[in-house]
Amino acid sequence: MNLFAPLYIGWRYANSNKSNHFIAFINFFSVSGIALGLAALIVVASVMNGFEGQLKQRILGLIPHFVVAQSVTDLSSDIKQHPDVQAFMPFAEVEAAVQSYSALRPVVLQGIDSNRIAPLSQVNDGMLSGDLSLLQAGEYGIVIGRALASALNVNVGDQVRIMSAESTRYTLIGRIPSQRKFRIVGIFEMGSQIDDSVALVAIQDLARLLRKSTDELSQTRLFLNDPFQYQAVKTELMLLSVEFDDWRTRQGPLFDAVKMEKNMMSLMLLLIIAVAAFNIVSALVMVVTEKQGDIAILQTQGLTQRGVWLVFLVNGLSNGLKGTALGSALGLTLAFNINELLLFVGIPIHLYLPNGVLPVLIQWHQLLGMILLSLVLCLVATLYPAFRAAKVRPAEALRYE
Repeated sequence: MNLFAPLYIGWRYANSNKSNHFIAFINFFSVSGIALGLAALIVVASVMNGFEGQLKQRILGLIPHFVVAQSVTDLSSDIKQHPDVQAFMPFAEVEAAVQSYSALRPVVLQGIDSNRIAPLSQVNDGMLSGDLSLLQAGEYGIVIGRALASALNVNVGDQVRIMSAESTRYTLIGRIPSQRKFRIVGIFEMGSQIDDSVALVAIQDLARLLRKSTDELSQTRLFLNDPFQYQAVKTELMLLSVEFDDWRTRQGPLFDAVKMEKNMMSLMLLLIIAVAAFNIVSALVMVVTEKQGDIAILQTQGLTQRGVWLVFLVNGLSNGLKGTALGSALGLTLAFNINELLLFVGIPIHLYLPNGVLPVLIQWHQLLGMILLSLVLCLVATLYPAFRAAKVRPAEALRYE
């Protein structure tokens, strides 16, 4: 008997309308459980990916990916030409205080080259007013976040005083920090907690504030193609024995927490799929018990044990295929229309999110992994009943027929 016969018989058993109603009931809930579990997994994973992507854009668009303790001219060509490095620029960063007429706030002051950072940083896309290009050497302009501007009660065109303890001078009244007035030339909003703690100035103006030369102050900021793919650059810098700082030292715990939350949520939803998949065991065991006479007749007509095993493997996997196909279609439909669905059922999502919508990012390799894992769980659940069916002895099965 060729391979086609067991496959055809298994498919007929799986789609027979005259089977036991209780078995059909269990099969229905197995398929439904797999479909709902996979759909929920796809929707939750897509929304979590979207939130992670937004977090990556809002935070890592402003926080340097790497800061190397060397000037651009001294930086190794191996780093400059590294395939993961998108660009590099002179950079400096100091802690300072910014004072308006009504408030005083601590801030991390970043010295940048506005002409080189504009096409690379997400800050340029998040400008509410003003422009990064206005940060020109000698103009003493400053760009701050909306949250910081609100706390200082200032707007574009107002002046603030910047004070830094990185450089101090002695006067008749004692030692005082370096300070200078800067004019606000832009306000940005990245939608993260760093909006009230980071300010941007021209690197030449920062050097004058600290009474240092630009070359003495300057380090190198590296922009990566993908900040999450940082390990190769980090390894290269370690091999070169260069001092550096990366985004992981500042924001690593936050992204680790997001990743752990996403993984735990996925694990819980996978357990739902696993429970539904193993309902196939009970349904298929009952099918094997009911079809023992059929199995014996097929064996007497030449169907081998391997053929019997294949019949019931196909029978069980059909539920997995149906559930996985339905779950994938349902999950993708919900993921692509989740915001419209929430508005339809009256959930005011716009009150809780910055853009008023749930971010959705479907990673197709991740979706393929979910589908394959669902099918593997269904395959594992099918193996034992199919093995039992293959062990049926025709003589004993037909003794009372």
